Amino acid sequence: MTTIDIARRVHDHQWKLDPIVRSLLDTDFYKLLMLQMIWGLYRDVHTTFSLINRTTSVKLADTIDMEELRIQLDHARTLRFSKKEMIWLAGNSFYGRSQIFEPEFLAWLAKFQLPEYELSKRDGQLVLEFHGPWTHTTMWEIPALAILNELRSRSATKGLDRFALDVLYARAKAKMWSKVERLRELPDLRISDFGTRRRHSFLWQRWCVEALKEGLGSAFNGTSNVLLAMDTDLEALGTNAHELPMVLAALSKNDEEILSAPYRVLQDWNRYYGGNLLIVLPDAFGTDAFLRNAPDWVADWTGFRPDSAPPVEGGEKIIRWWKSKGKDPRDKLIVFSDGLDADTIENTYHYFKDNVRMSFGWGTNLTNDFAGCAPNKIIGLKPISVVCKVTAANGRPAVKLSDNPNKATGDQETIEHYLKLFGSEGREKQDVVV
Repeated sequence: MTTIDIARRVHDHQWKLDPIVRSLLDTDFYKLLMLQMIWGLYRDVHTTFSLINRTTSVKLADTIDMEELRIQLDHARTLRFSKKEMIWLAGNSFYGRSQIFEPEFLAWLAKFQLPEYELSKRDGQLVLEFHGPWTHTTMWEIPALAILNELRSRSATKGLDRFALDVLYARAKAKMWSKVERLRELPDLRISDFGTRRRHSFLWQRWCVEALKEGLGSAFNGTSNVLLAMDTDLEALGTNAHELPMVLAALSKNDEEILSAPYRVLQDWNRYYGGNLLIVLPDAFGTDAFLRNAPDWVADWTGFRPDSAPPVEGGEKIIRWWKSKGKDPRDKLIVFSDGLDADTIENTYHYFKDNVRMSFGWGTNLTNDFAGCAPNKIIGLKPISVVCKVTAANGRPAVKLSDNPNKATGDQETIEHYLKLFGSEGREKQDVVV
């Protein structure tokens, strides 16, 4: 595999458009899995996705050039799935299953185009929204975030000369490799790349994926990025996201339907997928509430992905619940994925070793960790917590409560109503860094 000189590519930028998103496959695998289910069951639902910058101290509209952002977003709208990509999706096996995507869905996908967007700025922040059928708006989340984060990286490194860039990436590579050396000391580690949304750049994510593949061998079990999975012969990994219960709850006709939304989503998911894809994401409206009201059949699923509680606390809570249902946690899987770094992975691994099967989805601190690497202090290289969340479904507000109130999204009135329904047990404020 040819290694690209990232420093030279960043320094040159001599062509009119250096596209950030090069393919519609440059997205997370869970988006395609969810999209097939949405297309099959909810294609008449209209949604709004909105950019939310949790790091309010960073004024994105003052950092990112609006015209450059429009050019990149417009370019993404010109993309279509290529013939090669469609053949790979149709013929490849995922999670041990062949033909996971239905022929009718793939025929529809072959003509897919990202919908229009609305972009403005307010009080130094970008206002970016996507309106339209859920089948289309959902696919903007990952490329929009990748574009924003890479434009921010480009802005931060724009004034550096070739030598300074060379030093920057050399230090970042050394820092990344030191993490690999630490992690490969953990026997039976299972770790994957979850870093597309807030990556420093596409080229840097590819380098990180290649480094993990080389340095960790079989311990590196794949990437959530579908394009990189195809290009590097890795497993494409991912299951589902918070938007599913958020939308179903927003569409509910009464409080009883809102409370049942997280479990109706799982029933829908089970109609399409099974086996290792049966991973529960419990925290959309709080993990405590989810476990308290969960039907017994949820305990038969493969595992859980706690996404907003501290790893040890979240993992312990799930293990206690499994035991209360008569399940042996050693037969189950916990996928840890929230803000992981090398220290968190090591500590969590040692804490739960021999008690439960574990996998780690490594995100922002894998693909966007340049702290201490720049020859001069560059604030713009520090990653921020920016997300793109569903905020409305068929005109009704969609909210996420989360185990961490600082990650809650939605209008305050609806959040308060949901808190009355689901309760606030187990929700604890934590700083959101990435």
